[in-house]
Amino acid sequence: MRAVIQRVSKASVTIDGNIYSQIGNGLLVLLGIEDADTMEDIDWLSGKIVNLRIFDDAAGVMNESVIDKKGDIILVSQFTLHASTKKGNRPSYIKASKPDVAVPLYEKMIQQLSADLGKQVGTGIFGADMKVELLNDGPVTIVIDTKNKE
Repeated sequence: MRAVIQRVSKASVTIDGNIYSQIGNGLLVLLGIEDADTMEDIDWLSGKIVNLRIFDDAAGVMNESVIDKKGDIILVSQFTLHASTKKGNRPSYIKASKPDVAVPLYEKMIQQLSADLGKQVGTGIFGADMKVELLNDGPVTIVIDTKNKE
């Protein structure tokens, strides 16, 4: 799994002109799923996301998590995170999972992230044409790949 995690002051997902999910302070997480992903990836990544200390404490130091801040999360599936640009100028998405594999893993990630956060996370709709709006706070953007735990 590959995730782009952005600390936001606000974020929303709009589908067909209607706001589907929106949050204030918290995290917008874009998630790419590949066939090799398992429940172990979900558990590890979810725990990492909710415990990342990327929010300012009272001294202005990034030392608090989204849980500490009682913030919210929106999780959006994004297969383009697994784009390969090695050859030519048209990205290949061969590494990204097809819906029959990706949808169940995405749904399990929603459940795990909600459990770890202690409240329901916002989402988009898998495969839908979504308009994602955000106000990145900082800016703070973190990229995590469960196959390359750095």
